[in-house]
Amino acid sequence: MNSLLLAADTAGYTTPPTWRVLTKTGYFVGLSGAIGATVTYATTVRPSLRSARQAGDPGDAAVLRSRSAAFLAWAGLVLLLAGYFQLAGRVARAGKGMAFGDALAPGAILDFLRAPAAKGAWIAQGDVYIVQNLVLLATAAALLSLFAPPVRRHVDRIALPALPAALAVTLIGAVPATAPADLDRWLDLLLNQVHIISGTVWLGGLALLVALAGTRGRLGDGAGALWADVWRRFSLVAMVCVGAVLLSGLWLSWKHVGAVSQLWTTGYGIALLVKVLLVLGLVIAGAFNQFWLMPRIARVRRADDTASLRHLTLRHFPLVVWGEVVLGLAVLAVVPFISGSARAEAGSAKAVSSGSLFAAGAAMALALAVSLYATAKASDALSRRAPAAPATPAAA
Repeated sequence: MNSLLLAADTAGYTTPPTWRVLTKTGYFVGLSGAIGATVTYATTVRPSLRSARQAGDPGDAAVLRSRSAAFLAWAGLVLLLAGYFQLAGRVARAGKGMAFGDALAPGAILDFLRAPAAKGAWIAQGDVYIVQNLVLLATAAALLSLFAPPVRRHVDRIALPALPAALAVTLIGAVPATAPADLDRWLDLLLNQVHIISGTVWLGGLALLVALAGTRGRLGDGAGALWADVWRRFSLVAMVCVGAVLLSGLWLSWKHVGAVSQLWTTGYGIALLVKVLLVLGLVIAGAFNQFWLMPRIARVRRADDTASLRHLTLRHFPLVVWGEVVLGLAVLAVVPFISGSARAEAGSAKAVSSGSLFAAGAAMALALAVSLYATAKASDALSRRAPAAPATPAAA
């Protein structure tokens, strides 16, 4: 990444220090674990496990419930550590010339949080971070409690309340200390949070399902039906996340990139271009799942082919998802390099919204919604298509 940035005319762009890259990436990994895992558990895993129990297969459901609890517990630990280092990173950036090692000291953090409000601010920025980190601490503590075996039996009572708390961590951190000056600033705040939440749900959900698929050696022969339901439910969640990521990403890109050429002539643009290519890889993998794997799973399930269903849902599908998780981690590693603005580096004018821009945005949102609906319908049609008849020995 550094070599790419140096290869362009990056005047006005400053490569972030290593500690900044690690703390910001770690923070989004922590958010992905907490937000993505709780949302995916509530919308995908829990309903599928309930259906499995009602179908008279409680053994597989118990295994996946236990692994879900363990994943959530580790997600709480990662969130706690990442939140502390992210706060120290804020302290280091606020202090003139302060080393990151000095910012880790509790005294430096307390001084930062107690700083008075800036002139014209309705609240001190430190107060916002105090509330944010108290919520983060409570969320992490709730998830960490799942390390205790007695608590794991009540994972629903922990995971479901932790979901809004995990969302609140990022939402509270985005509260501005000064009121936004215009509609564009409000939209920046709103769509940035849409981008973060949808992205963390997508990536964190993939990580949770990969972890759950690792239990296949402990699952029964009929686990394929349960997992077919899991992948079906998550594909809908992922599709909504993809739409939200694309729409919010288009707005944020327009705000900071004034011309296509700035994607390879500015430091911001290069970092953004790398991120876009990685996200494109994620979308292609998702399309492969939607148009090839999901229809095959539906067909073998309808044919009651237990062995093929288990292979597809617990071996083939998780391999593709593993690739998506790797791409997702790469996206998070690139995010710290997307700082500043390509417009500022290139000397372009600031982006100014207009009625025609909002009309175009609404049309794009409608077109994206239609395309996602068509994708779901096409996948469903492919799943209903009868498989090709095997060739006779003579024809072969």
